Amino acid sequence: MGLDYSYQIFVPAQNVTRALHELTKLAPPTRRVTPLTVTMPGGDRVVVPFTSHFKSEPVDCSTSGSLELDTSIMFGVDEAVREFYDSDAEPDELGRVQIGYIYLTVRFAPERHPRFASLDFMAATSGMSRLFERSASVRAVFTDLTAASGGVCCLLDTESDTFHLCWLNGQPVQDTVPGPRFADYRALVESWSERRSLSAT
Repeated sequence: MGLDYSYQIFVPAQNVTRALHELTKLAPPTRRVTPLTVTMPGGDRVVVPFTSHFKSEPVDCSTSGSLELDTSIMFGVDEAVREFYDSDAEPDELGRVQIGYIYLTVRFAPERHPRFASLDFMAATSGMSRLFERSASVRAVFTDLTAASGGVCCLLDTESDTFHLCWLNGQPVQDTVPGPRFADYRALVESWSERRSLSAT
């Protein structure tokens, strides 16, 4: 079996619509797909330039716990991206390229942290998984998306016992879970709750 590395972004549950709007800004401007309408829990509708299971029929998540999208995202070209992407493809005017499909699973209220939704961006191939791990540009896109979405955390999951922590409570970080700062995943989630309570006061 191949590698299935993923970047995981965690946002307050009410911020999922905002996160999807921010994600649409990263879609390739020249990609031609029929816009997909998604009905969110609570009834909001979001139109995204992606497919779901490679189809463009409207998706109703009003009574569902998750959403799956086939996304394509633009990334700045660093050395790792340059080695990965098709050398015949020209970067856009912002110096960005697309690297292929990235499979997104949105979980609106996961059991482990029901007040925080998760957006799990999984690499489509082993080569892309290794790119996720190596590229500072790819990492920056996901941490910037976390910030723009009002997210509390961004992790890189490399299918090991350790998560790589990239963003936490408004700041870029380089840490691991478990690690010196967080003994386990539960301790990490508790830090989100503490920050949320402090922000509300």
